[in-house]
Amino acid sequence: MAYISRILIRPSLFYNFAPQQPKQLFYLQNYSNLVPSMKSTFQWANDPTPLSLAPKFIVPNQNKPNLTNIHKLDSIPIIDMNNNNEALIDEISKACEEYGFFQLINHGIPKKSYNNVLQIITEFFHLPYEVKVDMLSTKHREDGKIFKYYIRDQETMENIYMWGEAFYHTWHPIDHSFIQNLPSNPPRYREIIGAYIKEIAPLITKLLSLISQSLGLDKDYLQNRIGENPQCTSQANYYPPCPNPELTLGLRDHTDLKILTVLVADEGVPGLQVLKGDTWFDVDPLPGALIVNVADQLQVLSNGKYKSACHRVVTNKTVLGGSPKTIWCWWIPRIGSISWPK
Repeated sequence: MAYISRILIRPSLFYNFAPQQPKQLFYLQNYSNLVPSMKSTFQWANDPTPLSLAPKFIVPNQNKPNLTNIHKLDSIPIIDMNNNNEALIDEISKACEEYGFFQLINHGIPKKSYNNVLQIITEFFHLPYEVKVDMLSTKHREDGKIFKYYIRDQETMENIYMWGEAFYHTWHPIDHSFIQNLPSNPPRYREIIGAYIKEIAPLITKLLSLISQSLGLDKDYLQNRIGENPQCTSQANYYPPCPNPELTLGLRDHTDLKILTVLVADEGVPGLQVLKGDTWFDVDPLPGALIVNVADQLQVLSNGKYKSACHRVVTNKTVLGGSPKTIWCWWIPRIGSISWPK
């Protein structure tokens, strides 16, 4: 699963570059009306076996993933944080320019912490239905709530739901009120997520500095634009095994709207894909690695040099003995308005 923070951009403030219109993600608006029928038609995380794929999850033909036409990359760029700053700046620049995606290794976060995060969010999504239903939200990204994405069929104008669950909450500023707003169930959720946030925050600050320098800007440029105490958000996405992966999506193709996304994903579990040219490629997480992708505001700040990578999540019929795909996204916050830096 993954946590993500997004940045909204105002086209009137762009300088010399207008990025391609990102794919629009829609969010569940009538979750309360859908819940009773979903229990019998959608495989919740704690359901033991997949059910038949209900029509409300079958995407239009133009959105079907065509899984027979997926290519393999040896890997998206791998960046070793043990390298010296000069090498890191050069490698990050090349990765952001060519792919808009890269993996970080030797980033300083213990693998135990990394695994604890994935384990605790898996436990969260396996809470009993009766507990989870109280967390469902009819609003897009309501703090501490579960929601679902959907796309709209332009022919029928009906909502088609993605085969996954999303859980959203704030992760910065790190203070007592933030910790208290995290779920108390599972019992160690607050402890594990609170500890991990304190580990990942300095790494994100360093990443912002390296990216600023890779653009020829002052090392503190992005951090200063964001501010000293920004509100950052995170999101865990959970994709259970699916009866027919060819007919649905875990998350449709889209770009992220903020500066940067840092992903924690299950290693060895397929699902995340990135579009390069006209071809979809699997992103296979390395053990203990963090996956980083460029978002729309960084594309704008780079004057189009860096790519806000289009990506999606496909589903799997069986995944490592039935294990789900879990992605946790940590979003780097938005800058309220952007113009090209002088």
